[in-house]
Amino acid sequence: MSKLGNLGARLHRGEISYDFIGKRKIWYGLSILITITAIVGLAVRGLNMGIEFQGGAVFTTPTKMSTSVGQAERYAAEASGHEAIVQKLGNGSLRIQIAGIETDQSDKIKQELAKDLKLDPEKLAADLVGPSWGEQVANKAWEGLAIFMVLVVIYLAIAFEWRMAVAALVALIHDITITTGIYALVGFEVTPGTVIGLLTILGYSLYDTVVVFDSLKEQTKDITKQTRFTYSDIANRSINGTLVRSINTTVVALLPVAGLLFIGGGFLGAGTLNDISLSLFVGLAAGAYSSIFIATPLVADLKEREPAMKALTKRVLAKRAQAGTDGALADAGADDDTDDAAPAVVGPRNQPASRTRGRGRTSGKRR
Repeated sequence: MSKLGNLGARLHRGEISYDFIGKRKIWYGLSILITITAIVGLAVRGLNMGIEFQGGAVFTTPTKMSTSVGQAERYAAEASGHEAIVQKLGNGSLRIQIAGIETDQSDKIKQELAKDLKLDPEKLAADLVGPSWGEQVANKAWEGLAIFMVLVVIYLAIAFEWRMAVAALVALIHDITITTGIYALVGFEVTPGTVIGLLTILGYSLYDTVVVFDSLKEQTKDITKQTRFTYSDIANRSINGTLVRSINTTVVALLPVAGLLFIGGGFLGAGTLNDISLSLFVGLAAGAYSSIFIATPLVADLKEREPAMKALTKRVLAKRAQAGTDGALADAGADDDTDDAAPAVVGPRNQPASRTRGRGRTSGKRR
């Protein structure tokens, strides 16, 4: 068995564990710090919305263009009066994207751009996107996100309980906020592919969370009938028991996405892959983190507020304190037995000595 497999088996059996629940304040503080950073990035820099949401025009040149990306950006800015985004495609052509222009300006921009690029205007392909279409895409995305959240809460409340539904919802909002904040800080363009990626990561994040919740639900049946473990103890066991599985699932999912982002989008220059790959990469990592460090500790916090769980915790701690006291007394007794210089035991244990009083005298008559 591999070391990782052996570790997973030992975690599952409870032979070793890490106290995730006990250190939950650390995870809460770290998550709050990351979330605040993401919100500040959104507030200060904002999202770089793609042409599909703003409206504008996309011009595509023929293959094997000698014009550099920097020159094409300068030509497009001079022709339109707006900043342009230029990408060099794999076949050598240029994709020139100009957002925020009206459709009736596109013909004039196309003529001037073709002149600067020394092209026949007929060979410069133009695709126009109206701002109303982008607004429809954005509205549909928000509607889809809202419907997804509502269905998730209803399902988890029925399949598990409302506390787990609340914790899962908080974890999902946490993942979306971090992912969109990273987009704002990095400056990647937000396109419909980005929206698809965001909706996809919600499914992955929910999967990891439900795996832990299912284990927690199974192990907390009839929890109040025992006095060995508190709810937080069992929640911690559930996280440790599914930890290696969650890590394996996340790593396997991240590897192809990392290939798209770093090799396809970075090394090979396929910028269109960045739209969906960055949201998937950040979202998958955030989803795995939130299922372990946010969702389950939050469930434990909510459950520990119940009167039944408070009473259970009190009984468990009292039993542990009593066991510790008995153990300390046993250790003290063992030390007394092995101490040659200890004084005689007083009380009833001195009675046998009184029966032999007078024996062993060296002189004198017996009475």
